[in-house]
Order: sequence, then structure tokens, then C-alpha cells
Amino acid sequence: MSTDATFQDGAERPLRLVAMDGDDVQILSALCQDAVFPATEMQWQRKSRRFGILLNRFRWEDIPVAERTGRAPERVQCVLAVENVGHVSSQGVDRADTDTVMSLLSVTFEPQDGDGGAVILTFAGDGAIKLEVSDLEIALRDVTRPYASVSGKAPSHLD
Repeated sequence: MSTDATFQDGAERPLRLVAMDGDDVQILSALCQDAVFPATEMQWQRKSRRFGILLNRFRWEDIPVAERTGRAPERVQCVLAVENVGHVSSQGVDRADTDTVMSLLSVTFEPQDGDGGAVILTFAGDGAIKLEVSDLEIALRDVTRPYASVSGKAPSHLD
């Protein structure tokens, strides 16, 4: 008999998650909320049908440990990769502006006929990217060690 994982099980291990349905996407979205990255860190590889972003993800899963130990909250660099992408469209996103720092608010999936649909990346400031996929597969993988959040606190949407 297996048991559910706990926060302590993944405390110092890099995340490696794959979303294959709408419920999985909700979990992935919660972990990616408030991730920041330069607009230049997005790439669509048309031939391989992959869209990827190198994110600086806030480690929401680490908040209980940080609060208990009194250390600063952390961020970690990770790759968000969406597979099976046939078309990309955007609104309010200027990849040519190298000074733009994007803040990811959510990742959602809108199913369509069959296994396909649209993955929507919503950013602060009314920007969005729509990725039309033939089959849902999104991977999130931490690629660096965690580092102290520059602000020293968790992001807040109340300000």
C-alpha cells in the first residue's frame, strides 16, 4: 500500500513534474505562480513542436520549511516545456524588448476535440500566450539549486 507524499519528502530535491490532464495542470500552475523571467528566455522550436521557458520559480512548496527555520524564501531556475505545440499566438507580449521581465500568473488548459486543446500562459500586465497542442504534455523541471529570494519575502498580490 502506498501513501501520499509530504512536503518533507521533497524538501531539498529538485521538482520534476509532468502534467498530462487538467488536474495536473492546476498543480503545475500553482507551483509556477509568480515565476519571473526575461522575455528573451522563451523559445518555440517549431520542428520539434516544443515551447519552453527558463523560469525563476518561487518555491511555494518550501514556505512551511522557510517559516519553521526562519530562513528567507527561495527561488530556483526551472524549465517549463510544453510538448506537441502546433501553433503559438500571443497578446501583450513583446519578445523583442530585452528589458521586459515577465511574471507568470497561471497556466491553464482548455480542452478541445480529442486529446488536444490550448495551453494558456497568463502574465501580469495583461499578457498571454496561447499554445495550441495536439496532446497535453507539460513538464516542469528544476535545473539549479535553490537560492534566496532577492526580496526576502513571498510574492503578494495584495499590494
